[in-house]
Amino acid sequence: MTQTTQASAATVDQSPPTPGRPRIHRAWFVAAVAFVTILGAAAFRSLPGLLIDPLHEEFGWSRGTIGAAVSINLALYGLTAPFAAALMDRFGIRRVVACALVLIALGSGLTVWMTAAWQLLLCWGLLVGLGTGSMALAFAATVTNRWFTERRGLVTGILTAASASGQLIFLPLMALMVDDGDWRPAAVTVSLAALAVVPFVLLLLRDHPADVALKPYGAKEFVPKPPPVPGAARRAVTVLLKAARTGPFWLLAGTFAICGASTNGLVQTHFVPAAHDHGMPVPAAASLLAVIGVFDVIGTIASGWLTDRFDARRLLAVYYALRGVSLLFLPMLLAPSVHPPMLFFIVFYGLDWVATVPPTVALCREQYGEDSAIVFGWVLASHQVGAAVVAVLGGIARDVFGTYDVVWYASGALCAAAALMALVIRRRTAPVAVAA
Repeated sequence: MTQTTQASAATVDQSPPTPGRPRIHRAWFVAAVAFVTILGAAAFRSLPGLLIDPLHEEFGWSRGTIGAAVSINLALYGLTAPFAAALMDRFGIRRVVACALVLIALGSGLTVWMTAAWQLLLCWGLLVGLGTGSMALAFAATVTNRWFTERRGLVTGILTAASASGQLIFLPLMALMVDDGDWRPAAVTVSLAALAVVPFVLLLLRDHPADVALKPYGAKEFVPKPPPVPGAARRAVTVLLKAARTGPFWLLAGTFAICGASTNGLVQTHFVPAAHDHGMPVPAAASLLAVIGVFDVIGTIASGWLTDRFDARRLLAVYYALRGVSLLFLPMLLAPSVHPPMLFFIVFYGLDWVATVPPTVALCREQYGEDSAIVFGWVLASHQVGAAVVAVLGGIARDVFGTYDVVWYASGALCAAAALMALVIRRRTAPVAVAA
């Protein structure tokens, strides 16, 4: 009887024998490496808002021209993501991420020698945009989907918070560098930071749990590693065409476009120059963005925890509604010095900054199953397109009106629309089959 029971148990457990199970699952170490990787890539994305005034003063380029370079960077950050997710299915996570980090370091380092605006568009816009896009949140979604079947919302929140941590670590340092009058040391710092992460990726990151003979965290059965998927570009486009025929895709893309417009495109790019217009020193304004980074980590991880327990649609509606209200008050809070109401705004906005990511990823997974990472890549593309549009329009508005006020109010209204869009996303009744 005992032998029969043991034989049955062996039949159920399809995992290969391992020389001993670690007390902490390997998936958490992979998530830690992914966190450090995204953190390194985030260093450059914290720089654009600091360089608008220095580049304008040194080269005489208009804020609209500099905003165009930021716009290209932000757009490519999103548009590259779905293709990068498909490339990870073809060549593996480790190779794609290592190449992306080298591309970021190359683009950032070459800006030191630029003398013309087109070089800014090429280095800052094209090269770094492609590199950061390959390490966008679609990378986090791919790691989460492969290595975890439980705690996915929490892990998504932790990996999303990595970009805020990068801003927290590098932004005050680079603000001090830029405040001395020379922006080049900041660009070199970013390049070296991206290169420093490459060895960690090559040595520690693994593409799939099966590579180390483990089940995904929380899985009851061993999941074999799927074969490489050829035709990465074709698959990314095919998934887009398939998803575009469904209503939830457009609602998710629309809400995330507004998310990008109100964060990366507006606050991250234009908050420092807007505060400087009101007499606030650049290091002080940059420090406020760093504080946003602190509370972004807290808010995003908390949002991941909430996503595992509550309806993602309602969470998104609350996040966007509160963000819109806070933006309407911002023009009244800008002043030469930092005062308590401004600190309250910074803390509040930080908690809400990318809290939208875990519920958005969860809704993509619910709606599109095995294609969810690529679908989220396209949704993220809309996020960056929204950010790119506002990055340009914000600079143009400042050149035309001499103030950013109209952009703050318009973004607040858009966030209210995003809250309504989130509530009408339909719930999927049939379960989605997720590929092994």
